[in-house]
Amino acid sequence: MKARLSAAERREKILEAAGRAFSRGGFAGTSTDVVALEAGVSQPYVVRMFGSKSELFLEVFDRAVRALLTAFDAELADPAAASAPDVWDRLGAVYNTLVADRDVLMVLLQGFSAAAASPQVAAAARGFVSSLYNLLVTRTGCAPERAQQFIANGMLLNALLAMNAPAHAVDDPGLAALSQCALGYGCGVEGDWPQLDPGR
Repeated sequence: MKARLSAAERREKILEAAGRAFSRGGFAGTSTDVVALEAGVSQPYVVRMFGSKSELFLEVFDRAVRALLTAFDAELADPAAASAPDVWDRLGAVYNTLVADRDVLMVLLQGFSAAAASPQVAAAARGFVSSLYNLLVTRTGCAPERAQQFIANGMLLNALLAMNAPAHAVDDPGLAALSQCALGYGCGVEGDWPQLDPGR
C-alpha cells in the first residue's frame, strides 16, 4: 500500500506542480484548476491550502527568487572569493545552472510580466531585484554600475533563453550580437555569463 503523504509533502507537491503550470501559462493564464490537475489533487484542496491563485503564485515566485539568492549568497560567502576578479564568471555559472531548469527561468519571467498588473507581484519583484543588487554590492565591494550591468545582462539573458535565441544565433547576426552581449562580450564588460547552450 502506498504511504500517505504528509501535509508538508502534499504542499511541496502542489508548489512543484504550480511551478510547472505557471511556467507554461503565466499568472493570468493559469487557474487553480490547472494547478490542481497538474498536481493530481482537487481544486478546492489547492484553494484551502494556499488561499487564492495570487497567493499561490507569490509562493512559487518566492521559491525561484530564494533559490537564486541562496545560491549567490553561498558563492559570495567567503570574502576573499567574493572580491576575486573571477567572481562575476562564477556568479554567471551559478545562474546558468539555476536557469537550466526552464521552470525556474520562466517563473522569474512570468513574475516580472505579472508585476505590470498585480501590485502584490510587483512588490515581490521589486524586493527581489533590490535584494540581488544589495547582495552583489555588499559582498563584492563593486561599484554600483558593475552590479547594475551584471543584473542587466542577466535580464537580457533571461529573455534570450526564453525565446530560444541561442539556437538561432548562427543564422541571425542580430541574435548573435545580442547573445554575445548577454554573455558580457563586446559590451564593455568582461565575460559575466558562461556559454549559452544552443540546445535549450
